Amino acid sequence: MEIWTQAQMASIHTMLNPRSIAIVGATPRQQYGGRMLSAVLKAKGRVNVYAVNPKYDDILGAKSYKSISDLPETPDVVAVVVPYNHVIPTLKEAHAKGTRAGVVISAGFSERGTDSGADLQGELTRWTRESGLRISGPNCLGLANVRDNIWLTSSSRTIDGATGSVGLVCQSGATLFGPFLARAVDSGMGLSYMVSTGNEADLEFADFARYLIDDPGTTVIAGFVEGFKNATKFIEVCKVAAEKGKPIVLIKIGRSDLGRRAASSHTAALTGSDALYDAICKQYGVIRVPSYDDLLEVSQMMAQSRKPKKPGIAVVSHSGGICSLTADMCGAQGLDLPPLSQPALDTINGILKGFGWAANPADVTGRANSESFPAIMNAMIDEPGVGALAVASAGAELQVGQIIELRKKTDKNIAYMWTGSRDNKVGLPLLKKAGIPIFYTPDSMARGLRHLQDYHTWHEKRMQIGFAKTPAISTAQKQAADSLRGLKRATLSEAESKQLVAAWGVPSSKEVRAQDAEAAVKAAEQIGYPVVLKGDSADIPHKTEAGIVRLNVRDAAAVRAAYNEIVANAKKNAPSAQLNGVLVQEMVQGGVEVIVGVNYDPQLGATLVFGSGGVMVEVYKDVAMRNCPVNLAEAQEMINEVKGAKLLQGFRGKPACDVDALATLLVNVSHLAVHLEGQLAELDINPVLVLPKGQGVKAVDALAMFKS
Repeated sequence: MEIWTQAQMASIHTMLNPRSIAIVGATPRQQYGGRMLSAVLKAKGRVNVYAVNPKYDDILGAKSYKSISDLPETPDVVAVVVPYNHVIPTLKEAHAKGTRAGVVISAGFSERGTDSGADLQGELTRWTRESGLRISGPNCLGLANVRDNIWLTSSSRTIDGATGSVGLVCQSGATLFGPFLARAVDSGMGLSYMVSTGNEADLEFADFARYLIDDPGTTVIAGFVEGFKNATKFIEVCKVAAEKGKPIVLIKIGRSDLGRRAASSHTAALTGSDALYDAICKQYGVIRVPSYDDLLEVSQMMAQSRKPKKPGIAVVSHSGGICSLTADMCGAQGLDLPPLSQPALDTINGILKGFGWAANPADVTGRANSESFPAIMNAMIDEPGVGALAVASAGAELQVGQIIELRKKTDKNIAYMWTGSRDNKVGLPLLKKAGIPIFYTPDSMARGLRHLQDYHTWHEKRMQIGFAKTPAISTAQKQAADSLRGLKRATLSEAESKQLVAAWGVPSSKEVRAQDAEAAVKAAEQIGYPVVLKGDSADIPHKTEAGIVRLNVRDAAAVRAAYNEIVANAKKNAPSAQLNGVLVQEMVQGGVEVIVGVNYDPQLGATLVFGSGGVMVEVYKDVAMRNCPVNLAEAQEMINEVKGAKLLQGFRGKPACDVDALATLLVNVSHLAVHLEGQLAELDINPVLVLPKGQGVKAVDALAMFKS
């Protein structure tokens, strides 16, 4: 599915590659309008720059015009630095002139936290969509085409020559042109474009990311976001990025625990928003990182490295302590440092002659800065199980030159952990210029190597299995949902909930609803003892607490007693509840309990939840989550993620369970979640009993809630 229009992408292209720019609100003072004009004038001669301010005839050497209408040409981009109440009139004037792209620096919209600010931003959104003049902002600091040295920003910080293949999109302008830009320069990371999106009244992170995916000079998209206005866009851009092989590295802030809200189902209580973001990033190949430095270092690693040929890491340093710590950090990330072969050991020992040790990691002492260091590195990187060489040192010019030469010759990856001063004026600048990924701590290098391996492993598998698709809803499924919606109740009873999921291929335990004790006895004899009796009421979602569940009922007398107790307890504990009857169910035995559910996140949409049953899910939140829909491979991944799912493989003499049937159930429920999005609020199938292999699965209880 492609949800971006050519006109939208054309507006972004114009915004990032302008031939003419008008700055409305330009001023000689070094405020927002003055700083922006100063920055844009760096491109004078390559870009036509127009200042617009009726108070001046000349600003910083540029002719100033009284209005956009007075400009001698239609500007490709209009930059708006005026009071908030003049923003829309200014954009309307630009639109009348023929401009189709704008950058709104002005603040005073939804960030004010007032109804008037939100209303004004809503009006701005509607107007941009209707007019076709697309904007970044408001309340942003602009953007930059770093590659062509065009800085359309009101930040005082601009740089020359920091070009590369990482596109950086950030909701916070001060963060983008502050710590990110400073750290990017310090790390030697090259950028293609920088975009601050601000309040995202119109264009948002996903829109700019979509453009960067098609940009041949951008190989990695780095992002810093608080949230996503459109989950469909975010997920779709992740899919397109995967198809084009362009990693997305992301800091996601604005954490909140949606699991704290009151909810009737287990599922809603188990899906905190941050855990859900982690799950969805994993599902769609987004590399989520916690900090500025991680974002830049990992982005640099992804941009400057190849797909690893092998998972093994070889570590070499001049220091035994650094070797040990680096190995420890690699181990903590689950990376493998394979032992060296005898030929490699012999080569290195022949060079060391008793100093340091030949191993992986290798402490080569002073040989790290000698003519023999290339032979040591070659011996390690040429090992068949090694895919990357990690050098931890503070290399002099000799060593750095040797590493750069090795990088040119090998098809394996090289990472460098700099152990010296960041003010180094010789070796460090050479490494940066050569495009060798640089880290400054063992743990950050280990994380970078881990992300590199994980992304390419994920990408290869994803390209094989593809992304899940939802089939069209069937007539029977639509009729079942419409019929139950027709009850005009938000909450369905257990029997009604099972009726709903059955339409999507979820099998349930055999059951009969009885209206009196004798009917219950007859049903039990029909089903076969032992049986389970439950009160069926949409008004009592937590049946056990209300005392309306009886298990392992083994004869007619016990059925009569259980029926009467359930009716009495329902009246006692929920006197206003409507009891539809008592369900008599088969007592399903010999399976492993799991939970399957659906919840809807306000930003990320339909979420499938799978977890181990019993105390594991209640106490340890032992769950896996995915955005819906999922395919069979993703369903199997979910099952494997849950610790309690080990019981499904057979435990202490018990038979292995029907995991294939469980995976099919997860796929079917994910389709239900998509089909009923906007109608369904929550779904909890708990427990699902996974029977021995070949015998399938059965939903023993279920609770569905529609939106009111």
